[in-house]
Amino acid sequence: MPKASELKKGMIVDINGVPHIVKQLEAKSPSSRGAATLYKVRFNNLQTHQKLDESFKGDDLLKDADCNRVAVQYSYKDGDSYFFMNQEDYSQYEMRTEQLQDQIPFLVEQQEDIIALLMDGNLLGIELPQSVTLEIIDTPPALSGASATNRSKSATLATGLEVQVPEYMAPGESIKVNTATGKFMSRA
Repeated sequence: MPKASELKKGMIVDINGVPHIVKQLEAKSPSSRGAATLYKVRFNNLQTHQKLDESFKGDDLLKDADCNRVAVQYSYKDGDSYFFMNQEDYSQYEMRTEQLQDQIPFLVEQQEDIIALLMDGNLLGIELPQSVTLEIIDTPPALSGASATNRSKSATLATGLEVQVPEYMAPGESIKVNTATGKFMSRA
């Protein structure tokens, strides 16, 4: 049973018998003496996908959810459904577009470093890796003679995601993108 002070983004806890995943975490230290640090946490309900904001004191105990973590591969998209394959027993799992929301721009077909969160054989959600490698499809050309400054430009990636990249990057190059922030990290 984790304490509120031990929560991390991506952890799954049981709130009133329903699994919730930690999406955002913020610690607030009050200025008065003797006051406890408060932790503001935004959860996503893994069954209804609704947001839940809660505040906890550092020593409040939360219950671990009984979820299995399984390595899956993103196989393909069919209409509004995304299909993932279990890499151990090759079983298929389906998720709707509204369940994935902000994770879609980081999904590339045949991507293998994804963790599925399963409860009673049902896919509740997925966890993406810290970074993904995506190809630049479109970006304006670099200006010659402008290399003395560290400037950036907008680039459209293979999944449709737009990020700021260094000016020297060109279409066809692959880059690493942070899945938490959606920002350029490095060349791949």
